[in-house]
Amino acid sequence: MPEISRFFGIVIKMFFDDHNPPHFHAEYGSDLALIDIRTLAVFSGRLPPRVTGFVIEWATLHQRELLTDWERAQARQELQKIAPLE
Repeated sequence: MPEISRFFGIVIKMFFDDHNPPHFHAEYGSDLALIDIRTLAVFSGRLPPRVTGFVIEWATLHQRELLTDWERAQARQELQKIAPLE
């Protein structure tokens, strides 16, 4: 599962040919959440509230890039890195 971004100890990853809805995986320590790219809602797992806020803020800024990477992942193409939250 390729890492597409990393910030504040949060690792953002995306699987190739993963199930719908279009989503990404956010890991923070031993916590993991799956976030829907279109709605920016956590639909599986959990993260600490402050970490969830950082992830949603980042995803809001990069939603179009995330959708492009999702399409690339479905086609098994190389994913593009996305700038971290600063």
